Amino acid sequence: MNALAATNRNFKLASRLLGLDSKLEKSLLIPFREIKVECTIPKDDGTLASFVGFRVQHDNARGPMKGGIRYHHEVDPDEVNALAQLMTWKTAVANIPYGGAKGGIGCSPSDLSVSELERLTRVFTQKIHDLIGVHTDVPAPDMGTNPQTMAWILDEYSKFHGYSPAVVTGKPVDLGGSLGRDAATGRGVLFTTEALLNEYGKSISGQRFVIQGFGNVGSWAAKLINEKGGKVIAVSDVTGAIKNVNGIDIPNLIEHVNEKRGVKGFNGGDSIDANSILVEDCDILIPAALGGVINRDNANDIKAKFIIEAANHPTDPEADEILTKKGVFILPDILANSGGVTVSYFEWVQNIQGFMWDEDKVNGELKTYMTKGFKDVKDMCKTHNCDLRMGAFSLGLNRVARATLLRGWEA
Repeated sequence: MNALAATNRNFKLASRLLGLDSKLEKSLLIPFREIKVECTIPKDDGTLASFVGFRVQHDNARGPMKGGIRYHHEVDPDEVNALAQLMTWKTAVANIPYGGAKGGIGCSPSDLSVSELERLTRVFTQKIHDLIGVHTDVPAPDMGTNPQTMAWILDEYSKFHGYSPAVVTGKPVDLGGSLGRDAATGRGVLFTTEALLNEYGKSISGQRFVIQGFGNVGSWAAKLINEKGGKVIAVSDVTGAIKNVNGIDIPNLIEHVNEKRGVKGFNGGDSIDANSILVEDCDILIPAALGGVINRDNANDIKAKFIIEAANHPTDPEADEILTKKGVFILPDILANSGGVTVSYFEWVQNIQGFMWDEDKVNGELKTYMTKGFKDVKDMCKTHNCDLRMGAFSLGLNRVARATLLRGWEA
């Protein structure tokens, strides 16, 4: 089941739980605006190359739309639609005053030079600058993009609208980016994992973790879990996978990855098949890579008792049902990985106020928001006698529906 079908399925199940009017349900499901643009740039060799860019603005009932821009060869309208919708529910679960959006360009960043990436980013910004804005739609980095990408967007947007640091988040600190933003999603994963384990009388310390994906989110989660006494026994990325049942030396692994651009070749663990990473024996599994990796083909073989969804939509609905019957507790993505957008909100607030926070304040506020988000989801689970995923979806959907009705929606 693709990401859009899965997201729509979860939305409709939550809508039934809440008893929403069918017309309101349809209104909430349909995106506010879908944008598709052609981006043609001169390459370094003088030839022209064309790419297709997308921006889906899903809902703005609770505030400006918010969501990342990804550069990946598999970017397509269905994926962007699904991720934009997930952002609507995610910002509502986090209880920050945003709606949801998502964007992307169908390209392979590794095949483009830095100057080509800059030209592509600037052309994309030129095509959408009048449809984004500080109080309209605020992009952020995602897969294949980074703070430098946001700096280019900020600069290009400011040529049309004047200096506007709050138009993007995830910027370099020198251009108004927030301290703590780089670690925010991984730190949010830590905070929500702690909250979930506390429900069962457990703590991070002594638990065995497996992490699929060792990019920004996975590496920060591993670092912070390791500092709390958790034992990371296996990790993987696009280059390969390693395992050490006694616990991987995470600081050394991070140093290796920074130098070699991947976990492959790290001598502090045994090389294993990357396809087996999800079914390794562990207490807590953290998928922090692509969507749809946990499906009906491998769900029965998963040995973890807890799954923390650091990636967007890593678990297919069919796998959800299998794992729930097995007694596996799944912390859904729209709660578990909301630390990034929460600190993006803090960055936006700082830019608008022109007053920057120190890192301790950022991390302290993040813990407050993530812990409160978990409590609110648990309360919805008790109210509707449902699992954590439906608790999160019904919480987010209920908040967006209420805002929509209060603003004067008419059936």
